[in-house]
Amino acid sequence: MPPRTYPAPTNLKVLPKDTTGQQIHEIMEGWAGSLGVHCDTCHATDPNNLGPNGRPRLKFSDDSKPEKEMARIMYSMTEDMKKNYIQKVADLDKMESPAAPLTCGTCHRGHLDPEEFVIPKDNGPRGPGGPPPAGGMPPMPPMHQ
Repeated sequence: MPPRTYPAPTNLKVLPKDTTGQQIHEIMEGWAGSLGVHCDTCHATDPNNLGPNGRPRLKFSDDSKPEKEMARIMYSMTEDMKKNYIQKVADLDKMESPAAPLTCGTCHRGHLDPEEFVIPKDNGPRGPGGPPPAGGMPPMPPMHQ
């Protein structure tokens, strides 16, 4: 069976204009996995174009779903953070290895809406273990390397 081919995209607004159909497919699979969604979350169906299974195909160039615009905004935000903030923090911290990658999954972790972060009880202002025992010294925090 020959490898599947993907048509060239026709409505790119934030991704580079020279992105191929194969690259778009790979990017979209990554985003869908990071958000725990399927293609139809952002892409509208075309009721006049039925697939072999009888269901409407997706109309990828259609911009009618607000989720698609949100994806574009979030992509632009992430790219801005990578360009203007992540590298600056890595440089200031003199990290020997590159900073961890920033992706949709960094915040979303497989959910369409990121879950609220709740500070673990054992990581309060005095660090792991909480307040010092009565009459004792608090444990030393780990050294930053």
